[in-house]
Amino acid sequence: MEAKKNELVRLLAQECNSMQDIQQLLKDLFKETIEQMLEAEMDEHLGYDKHSPLGDLSGNSRNGYNKKTIQTEMGKTQIRVPRDRNGQFEPQLIGKYQTKNDGIEQQIIAMYQKGMSTRDIEDHLRDIYGIDASPALISRITDKIMPQLMEWQSRPLSAIYPIVFLDGIVFKVRKESRVVNKCAYTVLGINMDGKKEILGIWLSENESASFWTTVCNELKNRGVQDILIACRDNLSGFSHAIRTVFPKTEQQLCIIHQIRNSTKYVSYKDLKPIMADLKAIYQAPSEDDALYHLEVFAEKWDSKYPQILKSWKENWAELSTFFKYPNEVRRLIYTTNSVEGFHRMLRKYTKTKTNYPSDDALKKSIYLSIEEISKKWTMPHRDWGIIVGQLLIFFEDRFDQKDLA
Repeated sequence: MEAKKNELVRLLAQECNSMQDIQQLLKDLFKETIEQMLEAEMDEHLGYDKHSPLGDLSGNSRNGYNKKTIQTEMGKTQIRVPRDRNGQFEPQLIGKYQTKNDGIEQQIIAMYQKGMSTRDIEDHLRDIYGIDASPALISRITDKIMPQLMEWQSRPLSAIYPIVFLDGIVFKVRKESRVVNKCAYTVLGINMDGKKEILGIWLSENESASFWTTVCNELKNRGVQDILIACRDNLSGFSHAIRTVFPKTEQQLCIIHQIRNSTKYVSYKDLKPIMADLKAIYQAPSEDDALYHLEVFAEKWDSKYPQILKSWKENWAELSTFFKYPNEVRRLIYTTNSVEGFHRMLRKYTKTKTNYPSDDALKKSIYLSIEEISKKWTMPHRDWGIIVGQLLIFFEDRFDQKDLA
């Protein structure tokens, strides 16, 4: 080996007159060496040498070359990669889609994570690296995170979550030959440290008590023993499900969702005074005062908009939960803003994708977005020390001392 190295150095010294000449010759030498090694790999793959008659009836043969640009320490170098007629040859020296040491797969996953569409990723790889990566290839590469996703969705959870928020966000997904709306239901917990944590994502076309019972049981099987307060939109079947699995959990309906539903069919000229009268209800200092303002609202608007009062009275038990708590807790639980804020960020990462080819494609996109979004969740919720102290007073018998350590 030493003798061969000395001979190579001697030849370089004879042929080169400058540093540039040395670099170019080394680059050419590198290119030719790589190509010869790839040819040897092809011989091994086919089982016969180039131009050998053994290949005539073998069922597979050489089929020209693909050009590939690879990044080296000497700069970009274009090489010829042999291909076989059956499309089965995958060189080991330089992976089929490898252009530099860290590989292209991590870059594809990173671009997918940032919300780039499959077409954008395809164009980027072609423009920057000269690689033709089909949508099918990109899908296969991103499929490699599926085991990681499944592990995340089934990971152990904390024993107690003081507050949990639930809401859904709708995506379009292909199902057989049509596109359907699939709702991704998010369960976002505030843990004992006051930090946000996505407990899981569940996909469904329809809400039902059985669906939510499955979700609640899954949370319980993953270690959740207690949820103090669950804040939600008026999710069909959830109320019964959580009472079945977590019977002590208090429920708070989102006031903002209730107002939106109440004013959906209100005429524009009445909207402002109705909003003011509803505000007097949910901003009342106590539940008794809120009920008084609800009766005032009924006298003023029930003849014109009877559906509003009916809805508030039907849901009052779960709309009024927050009145028993101090202001710091009220501000946190009276709306599902925490999970809606997460969904707004999720939309930023997924807005380039008009629809998804499958449930798994949607799950991959959401999971990668969660990884990116949750990097910012490093601080506890504002006033968390005050909030957890107040919750300790109301739920003293349900806190374990080790949870507070």
